[in-house]
Amino acid sequence: MRRLLLVAGVAALAVAVRCERAEARSVTIKGSDTMVILAQRWIEVYGRSHPAETIELTGGGSVTGIAALLNGTTDLAASSVRLADGETARAEAHAGRRLREIPVAWDVLSIYVHPSNPVDALSLSQLRDILVGRLRRWSDVGGADAPIAIYGRESTSGSLRFLRQAVLGDEELAENVESLPGTGTVADNVARDPNGIGYGGIAYAHRVKHLAIRKADGAPAVEPSAATARNGDYRLARRLYLYGFEPLPREAESFVAWALGDEGQRVVSEVGYFPVGGP
Repeated sequence: MRRLLLVAGVAALAVAVRCERAEARSVTIKGSDTMVILAQRWIEVYGRSHPAETIELTGGGSVTGIAALLNGTTDLAASSVRLADGETARAEAHAGRRLREIPVAWDVLSIYVHPSNPVDALSLSQLRDILVGRLRRWSDVGGADAPIAIYGRESTSGSLRFLRQAVLGDEELAENVESLPGTGTVADNVARDPNGIGYGGIAYAHRVKHLAIRKADGAPAVEPSAATARNGDYRLARRLYLYGFEPLPREAESFVAWALGDEGQRVVSEVGYFPVGGP
């Protein structure tokens, strides 16, 4: 009989599928909080057809997951940002093994605002100016005459790293950005704050409004979707990854193959992300 155990902390979330067969080897996944909502659902569905498997999931951020992979305390690292070539080379040199990069879904970095906010779109330059503190009031971008409250992620977040790559460049976030643990916490704070703005995976954008993005001032505003993510029109699109050193443990290999198959990719859509291979 399978048992689902859920443990939530300030900066981490753990899920485990247990079974009666004590000899079964557990598979560990650690990393991206953006991916926790997806991996948790994967584990639940996978467990129905694989009751003898034990899969343990812990959040804490993409950086935390990669560090755990390097020190040998997880089988798979979940990451919402792709490792650079130099990082992959250093990881392989450190471990003496080939690193396998496994794209498992498409996501977009959604820009959250409160549903009552009249602003519907921002250009990338406007977004950058808000995040670094040059634009401090919603009236600066066509909204109400109210201060902008920024909610972001902690330093171990892959979403923050992606934001730096795609939007900030060499600039630093404003000092008044409130760093929060977990994408869900960011979305919850924005949902309660009419003056709030935040960012995170699109699957968390249930009680908030997400903004369309213009690649330049005056350019068409592009809504996040599966099509605009894949064709590059939505400039904050990204893929979600699992990383592991070859050869993966047999149980981890089985889980990855299932996640990339038809049933696993249906779960991707049900959760609110986009399948990695098509609509």
